[in-house]
Amino acid sequence: MGGQKHRIVVAITGASGAIYAKVLLDKLSILQDQIEAVGIILSDNAKTVWEYELGNTDYKKIPFTIYDKKDFNAPFASGSAKFKTMIVCPCSMGTMGRIAHGVSDDLLTRSADVILKERRRLILVARETPLSLIHLENMRTITLSGGVICPATPSFYSRPSNFEELAATVIDRVIDLCGLEMDSYTWEGDGS
Repeated sequence: MGGQKHRIVVAITGASGAIYAKVLLDKLSILQDQIEAVGIILSDNAKTVWEYELGNTDYKKIPFTIYDKKDFNAPFASGSAKFKTMIVCPCSMGTMGRIAHGVSDDLLTRSADVILKERRRLILVARETPLSLIHLENMRTITLSGGVICPATPSFYSRPSNFEELAATVIDRVIDLCGLEMDSYTWEGDGS
């Protein structure tokens, strides 16, 4: 594949939906020929949720560089590092609120602030239901600032047969939003 390789930040929060993070990391591992660098921010709550929901500690085996949430020396804490995409997956509503209001109190929110100010791609895989007006207003603010809200709402037309395939219906959209190329199921409706 020609062209510039992708530099991506992936932040994993403590929202329910660790399966989405796992599938995303698995797919990014497969697509490494299109990627120059992936930096990972993993919250303490993300680790707890991962262990509870997935029943393992495989987050310790992530094949990318993991940065501490207070490491403001991470390359993507500055716009000059030219990380073009940031994915928060899953994204808690607390994290979304801090991003929407410019509260850069840790590496995750600082990185999101950098991505938005540099007019780059911020993708938030929102995990909450139902949504309050506060959540919706925060989504609106982020969207108006150039971010993309990609709700963790799986599709069923590919007839997924397990949880990972179901999560992949969301993650394949995220991969597409990043500009990465991969084979995945697409809707080929007959127009009727």
